Amino acid sequence: MGVTKTDNFTQEQNRLAALAKALAHPARVAILQELLKRQACICGDLVEVVPLAQATVSQHLKELKKAGLIQGTVEGTSVCYCIDPRAWQQTKAVFQQLFGQEVEAPGNCC
Repeated sequence: MGVTKTDNFTQEQNRLAALAKALAHPARVAILQELLKRQACICGDLVEVVPLAQATVSQHLKELKKAGLIQGTVEGTSVCYCIDPRAWQQTKAVFQQLFGQEVEAPGNCC
């Protein structure tokens, strides 16, 4: 099997890119904000907050779960989602490592 383009980058770079991709939609940001505010949420409640169809909200939840930012448990016919606290701390650290780097004012750039 051939080498994929992501193989040319470090595991850390690929993880940061995956997290950035998961956060790169306003609906997902709204879902995360709501989960952070409530500390737990049932998917049906999110449809009232995010102005999208249930199926679309479910797709966004699936992407956030795939990225590891949220976790879900089945309760009867509903799935209860919440922020994964450990993953949230790791995500903060990964972004802080990138954005925590100082940038000097360029002398004669651009």
